[in-house]
Amino acid sequence: MAHYAGGMPPSAPDVPQLVPQVDIETLRESERRQRTHLQVIAQTTEVLGDLDYPNVLADVAEILTAVVSWAGFYRGDSVLQFVEGVDVTSERVRRRQFRPQREHDPAHDVLGGRTRSPAMFRLDVTYPQGSVSAYLAEDIRARVLDATGRRPASALLSLMSGRRKPLGLLAVWTGDELASGTNQQEPVLLTQQSAALEADLATLLGVIARRTGITMDNARLYAREHHIAESLQRVMLPQRADIDGLDVWTHYAPSSEYAQVGGDWYDIVEVDSRTVGFAVGDVVGHDVEAAATMGQLRSLVRAYAAEVQTPGVVLSRIDRLVSGMNLARPASLVYLTARRPGFTLVNQDRWQVKYTRAGHLAPLVLRDGKVHQLDGAHGTLVGYGSGERKTASTELRPGDVLLMYTDGLVERRDRTLTEGMAELRETMAAVTSRDATGIGEEVLARLAEVPEDDVAIVVVRVPDPRADAEGRTESHARRWALAHEPGSIARSRHAVVRSCHEWGMDDLAKRAELVVSELVANAVKHGWGVVTLRLFYVHELSAGDAVDSSYLRIEVEDANPAPPVSMDGHLGRVGGFGMQIVGRLSEWGWRQSGTGKIVWAAIHPE
Repeated sequence: MAHYAGGMPPSAPDVPQLVPQVDIETLRESERRQRTHLQVIAQTTEVLGDLDYPNVLADVAEILTAVVSWAGFYRGDSVLQFVEGVDVTSERVRRRQFRPQREHDPAHDVLGGRTRSPAMFRLDVTYPQGSVSAYLAEDIRARVLDATGRRPASALLSLMSGRRKPLGLLAVWTGDELASGTNQQEPVLLTQQSAALEADLATLLGVIARRTGITMDNARLYAREHHIAESLQRVMLPQRADIDGLDVWTHYAPSSEYAQVGGDWYDIVEVDSRTVGFAVGDVVGHDVEAAATMGQLRSLVRAYAAEVQTPGVVLSRIDRLVSGMNLARPASLVYLTARRPGFTLVNQDRWQVKYTRAGHLAPLVLRDGKVHQLDGAHGTLVGYGSGERKTASTELRPGDVLLMYTDGLVERRDRTLTEGMAELRETMAAVTSRDATGIGEEVLARLAEVPEDDVAIVVVRVPDPRADAEGRTESHARRWALAHEPGSIARSRHAVVRSCHEWGMDDLAKRAELVVSELVANAVKHGWGVVTLRLFYVHELSAGDAVDSSYLRIEVEDANPAPPVSMDGHLGRVGGFGMQIVGRLSEWGWRQSGTGKIVWAAIHPE
């Protein structure tokens, strides 16, 4: 054993520790890259909040160009179509005749989840004809070449997944190319870049694709519920109201926010040869439950109205039945019957009216410029009545106007219900039209041009032969609120042709049918929200109050502020031919509205 002087071993010499050299520039680049990725995710999240915008996916792809050279979205689960918007209200994707080539179909493998996402997809190889990959490779090559002027050899595919199935693909081109000349067809994981860059980009694309897929799925689920409620309403609300001896106009105006989904409703029932029943109701809510409750109440009113003519008794029976049905939503209702004049010499030109109300606003009667409120027989909401409901009575004379409505006509965020009712009475007292349609149009134009809540209106006028003989004519104006779906195109054509025949404008009916078909088709295809159609027969008067000329004016409004595009002869442009047809048949133009745009067309006699 060694011994040391002083009993202590000598101290060990200092050994320098090895410290890894840190590339500051690499860290800074990684930080910048991650900050950019976070900004892309934040901007994408904000853009996806407005799914009604038709180019929302195109905007997301534009945001992605901050980190890649090109990006695009393809919708479909087994077939694909390039899309720029979610477009959940459109028809299903047109089915392409792809032949299943799954053993040699890399794009289909990504869609089916057989390959991890994101995956490299070769564009410089030949895929089996008719396969998903053949279509996708050709389409991506063409779009990248058009956008960047370069020919890509590969792309990255990320799966957009919904809750239950894939909704499509996010395709990007990073600007980097694989070495050409290989025959690799199967998608492979990213191997072009450094490991850090590869992981960061893969994470970013995965987040964007998943977030877009879930957002699209949510939008489709809402659109499906929306379509069910909308279909229920269209079936339940009567389309026309032709009552012998009465001038009747009805209208349902959906709120601008919920677009034809709600519980407001009206109905007209011919009880017997001399009695007509009118009902207006309001169910709380704007969804399928509200529409379903509305349908149940409408059926009950029709069933009991056919058996009993006294409104109070009808409502009492509905109360007893509803209390056991446990309806999902509370509802208000006003039910009124009008009995035709008999053949006696006393009051032979007056209609006898009976009514009852269940928590609903009182109907109004306009007579000789004064407005009277039918505020009798008031009770609690439907199903909450105890005992027999009351019935009040009045009469309608020639020239009188009856207005039944829901609270959406008078309620606003910037005024109280009392103020709204006062404005409604002032509007009714100041109307200048002499027919039910004109009166309804004036009321809507002043109070509910863009309603904040659903509005259901029934206007009933007793014709006055003496006043009509003095030269008072009906208003030549009509409006329709159309659902944002292809079926509205046919409904708009029939409505305009029918109105032209009613107005004695048969010579303009054919041209009007073609024009309105194109305008509504454009609104359904390129716009969103409720499509409003207005039709006017415009009389232009000379200085001597004689009719100098007249023409038909059509207005179609939708929520897309972008102007319509007419075909200008460019060979690469698709669409625009419809406005060319409109231009040949009429004079047309467009203007901005409060919620979108209005496209108008004026059709003059030849």
